[in-house]
Amino acid sequence: MNGLFKALSDENRRKILDLLKEGDLTAGEIAEHFEMSKAGISQHLSVLKNADLVYAVKRGQYVYYSLNATVFQEVLKWIVQFQSPSKGENDK
Repeated sequence: MNGLFKALSDENRRKILDLLKEGDLTAGEIAEHFEMSKAGISQHLSVLKNADLVYAVKRGQYVYYSLNATVFQEVLKWIVQFQSPSKGENDK
């Protein structure tokens, strides 16, 4: 879980995740949205892969990155367990 929060703590990585919501992209296509080196993009993608937030699949000569929605669902379930009960439930 720590790797997940580390991955989400960076604004650039959150932007990459936003881009991948629209569909699969190559590292080069992702890089077009940033003013940083492709090596920098690769480092961010590596952190996202290590946190299981993205998948990388090689198709021909390109590697396509896609969002792993399952991890987000698990995190939401984890967060919801800390949600305070509604006002009516406290009055019982």
